[in-house]
Amino acid sequence: MQTITKEQARQFILAKQGLIGKHRFEGKNGALEYVRQAGCIQYDPVDVCGKNAELTLQSRVKGFRKKMLQDLLYKDRMLIDYADKELSIWALEDWPYFSSYRDRSMKLGKTFRGLKKLEKQAIEYIEKNGPVSSDLLPIEGEIFWHSSMHWSGNWQKKSQAARSVLEQLYTDGALVIHHKKGSRKYYDLASRYLPEDILNADNPCRTEEQFTNWRVLRRIGAVGLLWDKNSTAFLGIDINAERRKQILEELTKEGSIIPVQVEGIKQTFYYRYEDKGLMGKVITGTADLKPRMQFIAPLDPLMWDKALVLALWDFQYSWEIYTPAVKRRYGYYTLPVLMGDRFIGRIEAIPDRKEGILNVRGLWLEPGIRRSKKLEKELNKTLKAFAVFNDCNSFVL
Repeated sequence: MQTITKEQARQFILAKQGLIGKHRFEGKNGALEYVRQAGCIQYDPVDVCGKNAELTLQSRVKGFRKKMLQDLLYKDRMLIDYADKELSIWALEDWPYFSSYRDRSMKLGKTFRGLKKLEKQAIEYIEKNGPVSSDLLPIEGEIFWHSSMHWSGNWQKKSQAARSVLEQLYTDGALVIHHKKGSRKYYDLASRYLPEDILNADNPCRTEEQFTNWRVLRRIGAVGLLWDKNSTAFLGIDINAERRKQILEELTKEGSIIPVQVEGIKQTFYYRYEDKGLMGKVITGTADLKPRMQFIAPLDPLMWDKALVLALWDFQYSWEIYTPAVKRRYGYYTLPVLMGDRFIGRIEAIPDRKEGILNVRGLWLEPGIRRSKKLEKELNKTLKAFAVFNDCNSFVL
């Protein structure tokens, strides 16, 4: 088995994700290309300095603007929001792979008393009136229901009937999100927006085991390098340590992934066979590793496994958005700062869109990082681009 250094592991991951060297992703097509490579990017509705999915793309895609993602989702329909790693955004062509997920949702939906009648009412209303949100759908009252998108047992709880029926039909695949206003979702019939060949496509995975293997392979591709260890990068995939080991062995045997050892770490790491050439370039020192500074999203694929980040980068990051203010070490919404192949600190930058100014409330550098002229130059350049991303004309550091 091949052995690489921690530095090479870091460089490989960053090169794979497009976070080092010359920009590999550019404009709207670049955003689509990156999502396809990653498999999925996480969606989170909180918008402090951009939503998580937007922040993920701005760090990799040259010239990215928020409207590009909205167009890809709700105009071009090349991307779709649905479950995967929690709520996620992924490429439309992956729709057939989630057939069993939707089948499971429909099966669970039949266990909720009165839901079928409400589904019929909702479908008829949408057919006649078009996109609708839960506050506009004329279905009142509450029902006992629990979203199969976050199913964690066979229990039910009372919830608003209109919201419940829309979410159930959405998880079943009968509805898609037409658009969003803030965090409010508007739903419409999937058949109006998804091509027939996608809607009627056979599931490429013949068994649930194949679907699980496919998802594990996709997550390895999203991060670039993952270890044989309990990892939050596998969140949403129902596997234990024994099953994970079995899947990694199966994927290795079929040639989909390649095992590698990282110096100083006992767990075996794996990367996709298609990235063998990139790994070779990193090892031989021929990869494009020109340093760039980027601000990284809290739920970015790079940060999915914080234990891995700590092991490879010696960087400990905690998203403190849900931490009480008095217990925070840093800020409400701090972003890791990546420079070259190192995390050099974290930053909290909040846009004042009314004034058009990006206010940097805090900048915390890692021990040993000095604010040199070179760093200041890169920081100013990155903040200028981040201000434009947040519809601001300037920034205050």
